[in-house]
Amino acid sequence: MHKTFGITGVATGIGAEIAGRLKSASHRVIGFDIADHAENVDQLIHLDLANPASISQAVDQLNVPLDGLCNNAGIPPKENIDPARILQVNFIGQRQFTSAILDRLNPGSAIVNMASRAGHQWRDNLQQILALGAVGSLDELPDFIAEFNINPTRAYNLSKESMILWTMAETETLIKRNLRMNSISPGAVSTGILDDFAKAFGDKMTKNVARAGRPATVEDVAKIAVFFLSEQSSWLKGIDIPVDGGMGACAASEALNLAKLAHL
Repeated sequence: MHKTFGITGVATGIGAEIAGRLKSASHRVIGFDIADHAENVDQLIHLDLANPASISQAVDQLNVPLDGLCNNAGIPPKENIDPARILQVNFIGQRQFTSAILDRLNPGSAIVNMASRAGHQWRDNLQQILALGAVGSLDELPDFIAEFNINPTRAYNLSKESMILWTMAETETLIKRNLRMNSISPGAVSTGILDDFAKAFGDKMTKNVARAGRPATVEDVAKIAVFFLSEQSSWLKGIDIPVDGGMGACAASEALNLAKLAHL
């Protein structure tokens, strides 16, 4: 059965690979991106998640119902990027866009949020996450950033922690609407912005990639996103899947001193 899916950040990287896989399965793809060109889309709608007016305009241009939405757009933790922009694009704007487009989703639709392994420290940062959740607009972010002394790397991690918990928080409401939402947390992914993450996370990322044997490819991550969008995942709701090649398991084993359990 051919369906229609929306993908943000569709022009490059993981988003482009998801679009290609959906198109190869004869589905219709509506892309949303700040770029003015993307392959494997039936329609490309301009979307700047840093601009609330652009979010509203993008939703108004959508003239067909969707069977699924992948919130894939995001920006990396570069030192020359305003932390407010990172938080707005990577979390607040995604939430605003999803809320605005919710009535355009068919019953049974899936929403997939692209989080990150960088968001897996959410248990240690609940105060910040809940405070960010209360921020309603870009204008409120400077005070929030000053209060918590947020730099670009912390802004990125916080945005992904918030994506994971937002996914959990919306689950019950979405079940009542016959919709489902899950998140994906890639580790390091071999894309054009991999060097930005290497600079932000340094030796920690190098160690994790060495443990996994390589960074993920866009194909590794896109396959899971397409699965989450499919009916095969219909009973998965409100969960986060790490797509990290074992990085998380290795780190947890080290932290918990599980070597005594390992006998292979």
